Amino acid sequence: MVVLTKPTLEQLIMKTKPVNLLTLAQIPIVDLSSHDSKHQIVNACQEFGFFKVVNHGISMNLINKLESQAMKFFSSPQDIKDKAGPADPFGYGNKKIGTNGDVGWVEYLLLNAKPETDIEKLVSVFGEHSEVFQHVLNDYLTSVKKMGCGILELMAEGLELESKNVFSKLLMDDKSDSVFRLNYYPPYPDVQEDEINVRNLIGFGEHTDPQIISVLRSNNTSGLEIALKDGSWVSVPADSEAFFINVGDSLQVMTNGRFKSIKHRVVANSKKSRMSMIYFGGPPLNEKIAPLSSLIGREEDSLYKEFTWFEYKNSAFSSSLSDNRLGLFEKLSSRI
Repeated sequence: MVVLTKPTLEQLIMKTKPVNLLTLAQIPIVDLSSHDSKHQIVNACQEFGFFKVVNHGISMNLINKLESQAMKFFSSPQDIKDKAGPADPFGYGNKKIGTNGDVGWVEYLLLNAKPETDIEKLVSVFGEHSEVFQHVLNDYLTSVKKMGCGILELMAEGLELESKNVFSKLLMDDKSDSVFRLNYYPPYPDVQEDEINVRNLIGFGEHTDPQIISVLRSNNTSGLEIALKDGSWVSVPADSEAFFINVGDSLQVMTNGRFKSIKHRVVANSKKSRMSMIYFGGPPLNEKIAPLSSLIGREEDSLYKEFTWFEYKNSAFSSSLSDNRLGLFEKLSSRI
């Protein structure tokens, strides 16, 4: 039996509303092979800010190869994994999330998402297999970036914007500030029953993603939960063959609030490990983020101040996970 220290226990106990299990069927599913997918995507982004993608065209063989390589890393002895850290910002992290006291029952690798990703920190772990990992990683990132850009172009078409690449060009830019994250949630240990309700152990605390879009894939273990408009939480059924798409804060701003940045979290599992792989599509650091003029009606005001991605990124990552990160950039008139 493992006895965790009281401060750690207090920080990892979930203190929010119970999950609503009656609304699982509401989670939208988008078939990318459908001729109506652009309208499905727009509806999902407006109602949820989240949807599942099927018929995405990414090879399961490639997905499984990367997951297998990642599992080799997370299964390594702790002293070996520590050689790939600390995450500053790239590299290995364990339980500590960010610099503001947030913690979770999670280990992770945060990597630059450019094709030429530098994984020097991982060479000591993968050894002669480091080139294999980098090759598989680059193939995977190329595939999910292409899919993500295609989804962003369908969003633009569904919104009837003049340029269908108004969003996707930010990810395609050579200076795109996109990142890739591998999250590993080990089964939590046996603990003293009088110390903690293990059903409420936080894997990754509630938050929104600051970037434009997040492309998520996980293994066949549940744990992801999303918040509905009424504040209740929904457990997302695991699907190892599908991808899940999150609207990020930056996309919410660019659509002047039409698309909603989804608040989500991960709850630790007591029996099985969970592995998630997330591509966060971000714009160049100097890119100005503001509502698109074509999405502001004649009698409608811009809800947000203009800011650069560099400004917002710094502000977001200097705050706590659960903070309303966009609050500082809302125009006062929009709060009335």
